[in-house]
Amino acid sequence: MRRAFGLLQVLMVILFLGGIVTVTIKYAATNVAHYADSYSRESAELFMQSATEAALFRISAYDRHTGGCMGELNITSSDNRFHADVIIERYYLADGTTCNNVPTTAIQYEPSNGMVSMKVIVTSNNSNTKILHPIRLERRSLQHP
Repeated sequence: MRRAFGLLQVLMVILFLGGIVTVTIKYAATNVAHYADSYSRESAELFMQSATEAALFRISAYDRHTGGCMGELNITSSDNRFHADVIIERYYLADGTTCNNVPTTAIQYEPSNGMVSMKVIVTSNNSNTKILHPIRLERRSLQHP
């Protein structure tokens, strides 16, 4: 009698290898989705920092002596993946000027003149095919333009 694998043993080995391959492919697909989501979130956070800096540049160039202050700014990324709403919640002014459209707080410390409390909200454009899951980030900060 010859020693060899039986048909049942060969089928069991094939099923076992097929199970390992299936688990490996599912794990790889999960990792791809995770990496894509992580990349999108990091891109949104970088865009939020850029939107904050752009708002600070716009505030520093804005003429407050006319009685009005910049209240909000809307920015869309160049690749149309993200949209940022920058909302100026309060100005901290020491020079006696006031804003008609945004709340102000008079302060006594001159070096802090012009500080702003702002809220930045970044949302993803869900119609963009590069975004797998919707992203919404919100950050409040106290900035000095």
